[in-house]
Amino acid sequence: QVQLVESGGGLVQAGGSLRLSCAASGRTFSRNLMGWFRQAPGKEREFVASITWSGGGTIYANSVKGRFTISRDNAKTTVYLQMNSLKPEDSAVYYCAARSTPLTTSNWQGYDYWGQGTQVTVSS
Repeated sequence: QVQLVESGGGLVQAGGSLRLSCAASGRTFSRNLMGWFRQAPGKEREFVASITWSGGGTIYANSVKGRFTISRDNAKTTVYLQMNSLKPEDSAVYYCAARSTPLTTSNWQGYDYWGQGTQVTVSS
């Protein structure tokens, strides 16, 4: 089992920045593929970014590429999502997720563990 707890969400004006954190506990965090997803009201869960266990492999959704950065600190068992140049369309509940295998995927169904989510609201 892996337990995930997100923090860092909040209300920010368009063009601003936020950094989300995801603290993980439980078994073998360092070998998990970690991902961030988001879900806005009435919309499907959407892939945002993922990072391999070494931190050397990152993937981003086109909608956030160049604005968001995913990183991880295995010693602290924490994953981060730095979000810059935020837009109102980035408003959503953001979820951290862990995959039991290190294989990369952007499909939310491929992740086994989820946090409770943190709300991000970007005002125009």
